[in-house]
Amino acid sequence: MSVRQRKLAAVVKRVLWLIFFAQVTAGFFVDLPYNYWLGWLPVLGVVAISLATSRSVRQQAATEPPAPVEVEPPVTGRWSALNSPADKVPSHGTHSLGQTYAIDITAEPEEGPARPTPVWFWPVARRGQAYPAFGAPLYAVADATVAYAEDGQRDHLSRSSLVGVLYFWLVEGIGRTVGGSRRIVGNHIVLDLGEGTYALYAHVQRGSLDVRAGDRVRAGQAIARCGNSGNSTEPHVHFQLMDGPDLNTARGVPFRWRGVGVPANREVFTAVHDAEQVSGKNLIQS
Repeated sequence: MSVRQRKLAAVVKRVLWLIFFAQVTAGFFVDLPYNYWLGWLPVLGVVAISLATSRSVRQQAATEPPAPVEVEPPVTGRWSALNSPADKVPSHGTHSLGQTYAIDITAEPEEGPARPTPVWFWPVARRGQAYPAFGAPLYAVADATVAYAEDGQRDHLSRSSLVGVLYFWLVEGIGRTVGGSRRIVGNHIVLDLGEGTYALYAHVQRGSLDVRAGDRVRAGQAIARCGNSGNSTEPHVHFQLMDGPDLNTARGVPFRWRGVGVPANREVFTAVHDAEQVSGKNLIQS
């Protein structure tokens, strides 16, 4: 499937979602002039398009698997991995938005407050500051050009209780899907690493950008901070490599972090940058 076809598929899916929710809303006020079950056709269309695009990416990954690209880690300090491509591909259960080889990581400092564990009922939600990842510096993984950067979306409360998770999946997740890719990844940065490879940092903290589109950055340079914007249950870093800057058309590219590799799910690792590139003031604060 070509880039143009993937972009068209993304636009059609969004339009179908809008049609579906528009008719659901209209149904509360007027009687629709067709059978109730016909109203689900837009959703079936979204599913069909998603399956077709996923099959195309899956076939290409199987027949022409891309080579891993080695880069520096996007953080420093002690972290643990979630949804890692070391355990399954696609790591997040989907090939969409270039997520085939994406990874999520959360801060696990040896000193200071520990990361809160998920609960069943109480507290329903927590502030971002309760998590050691919130506000942690993010670093350029290579010498690169900033292709895109935004940090105007708010950081929301965690979704780490049963009620929070249900809200996340049944209400917020659907709403963000209709809102498009930027509402899913939240505040984010895309770096052009050259040779057709791009790095995405998602869920960036509001107002934390140290760079703007067009800036040149060096490996190990602080570029923003970890937040909890977008489709996120708690403050964490979502990182991925892809073959284009547009999330709606990009395909995932495997990565390896220099000195770390690809940490598996729940694996705790310590990331360290070259001392000449990362100053002491850039270390993670608990």
